[in-house]
Amino acid sequence: MLNEALQSISERFLSYIALEKRYSAHTATAYRNDLLQLFDYITIHYGETSVEDISHVMIRSWLAQLMEDAITARSVNRKISTLKSFFKYCIRQGMLKQSPMTKVIAPKVRKRLPGYIEEKGMRALEDNVSPVSVTSLHIFSDDLEGHTHQLIFEIFYQTGIRLSELIGLEEFKVDKGNQTIKVLGKGNKERIIPVSERLLQQIAAYMDEKRGALEYIEPLVLLVHPVTGKKLYPKYVYLMVRKYLTEHQITTLKKKSPHVLRHTFATHLTNNGAKLNAVKELLGHANLSATQVYTHNSIEKLKKVYNQAHPKA
Repeated sequence: MLNEALQSISERFLSYIALEKRYSAHTATAYRNDLLQLFDYITIHYGETSVEDISHVMIRSWLAQLMEDAITARSVNRKISTLKSFFKYCIRQGMLKQSPMTKVIAPKVRKRLPGYIEEKGMRALEDNVSPVSVTSLHIFSDDLEGHTHQLIFEIFYQTGIRLSELIGLEEFKVDKGNQTIKVLGKGNKERIIPVSERLLQQIAAYMDEKRGALEYIEPLVLLVHPVTGKKLYPKYVYLMVRKYLTEHQITTLKKKSPHVLRHTFATHLTNNGAKLNAVKELLGHANLSATQVYTHNSIEKLKKVYNQAHPKA
């Protein structure tokens, strides 16, 4: 059982990250679970402990237990990030002079290169023609539902926005005059993304079509069709993207998710010479380190070209 003092401090911290730092509800829930797990472990193994008495030894012991339980290094690092934020908050509030996290070393995480779709695969989606059909079978049906699905792919690939940003994209955030869209990203931070004239025309045509077909329309660009006309939800988009990528063999990736299209957007930009800082701004990354992973795909491509073309390779 979590003692009342630690519970009170953790609740104040969670309110702080939600109200002042404006973290998402999902992140706040993850932070809450991490803190509860640590405090439960400390109570069971060390007895009732105040926040001042939590030591790096206790935390190391808990992390070692997690690793023994086959929790991945990536998940452990996320929990370490939670604890760093929590103890930093405690110092700011005058409850601690030093964080016990200064003596906690995070386990190394093997970098995974983000999967992406080759440019020819994306061209097939844009042309709406299956690359594996001898009869040039169309990928998307010629009705409101098919047009919805095609526009989802187009927006993902041409803007690199996240799934949550796509679902929440409102009609008035599409600026035809400036050829931009405005999205609400992590931490409730807005960013402006330039888009092509072609995509703006597709969005305009789609919005006209849905208004003519549906009685009830929410003020969002994309809606679930053709039954309800209500807003998209994550599982709908995830299953739809996986279905098309699987059926048409556009990618042999093991993971066929909406995030693959975000990776594809960023990888194609870097492969074609876009500056990393520009890609960072387009993706809405807080730190450049999160964007640098896309340079690895470019390097892998260069290696492939070298091995195929150089006589000494």
